[in-house]
Amino acid sequence: MKTSSARDQVAAATTPVIYGEASITPRGDYAQAHADYTCDQHWERYTPAEHALFARLYARQMALVPGRACEEFLHALGHLAAADGIPRFADITLRLRAATGWEIVAVPGLIPEHAFFRLLSSRRFPVTVWLRKPEEFDYIVEPDLFHDLFGHVPLLFEPAFADYMQAFGAGGLKAEGLDALQYLARLYWYTVEFGLIRSAQGLRIYGAGILSSGGEVEYSLHSPKPRRLPFDVPRLLRSRYRIDDYQATYFVIDSFAQLFDATAPDFTPLYLRAASQPDIAPGTVLPGEHDIAPDAGAS
Repeated sequence: MKTSSARDQVAAATTPVIYGEASITPRGDYAQAHADYTCDQHWERYTPAEHALFARLYARQMALVPGRACEEFLHALGHLAAADGIPRFADITLRLRAATGWEIVAVPGLIPEHAFFRLLSSRRFPVTVWLRKPEEFDYIVEPDLFHDLFGHVPLLFEPAFADYMQAFGAGGLKAEGLDALQYLARLYWYTVEFGLIRSAQGLRIYGAGILSSGGEVEYSLHSPKPRRLPFDVPRLLRSRYRIDDYQATYFVIDSFAQLFDATAPDFTPLYLRAASQPDIAPGTVLPGEHDIAPDAGAS
């Protein structure tokens, strides 16, 4: 059982660094957080209205992602078994641990980067316990329970992506020691959260921030407004982003193998290179860059 002094230490450091361009105050009840920022889910406290809201969100996204999400995500989605309401995290962990050795853990909300990357490096994925309000049905700035569970957890059932996420956690701990977390945050944002991938059928989505969004699924694939650029790590590390609106830039990988291979080497020289060059504003297309055309399958 955590002591009161440990709880005070957690409470004193509950506001995580926000690298994206937005002005928000992270929400979440951190008073009961453990020293590693995990907490109990308290499934029994969810109201019938919250279960119904989750079920509506789930049904809406299940209608949107076929033909738009990558096949790996669609293949793994059935493991959630969450159509009827908010699932117990422990039930999903049983299936996830058997598939890839991962587990999901409850957290109060956004957590500091060090705690986040430590959890990933231990094959523990943090899922927010609170659910958005009904008026946030179509858009929410912060990650909530639905975003974390529906957007992120399915791909953790895929062994290669599960290994990638553990390696990302280890890379985050290293980046912290190099004072380079802002660069790794950009990589996470433009891949794990908002990544697009080419397929034989056209552009598809693998980023959790898009997959859990009602509007950005269509916007990311079909709108003429955002830039869609080929995946390039040095360029991406310099690219700023906003967290309170649809993305102005998406980076497109040719395959998961490309993503895994490109992010496997030591990033230390890339961090130094990025630090020596100016940042790139969201939506910018540099000389010589060419947009990838929107997907032709708009409905």
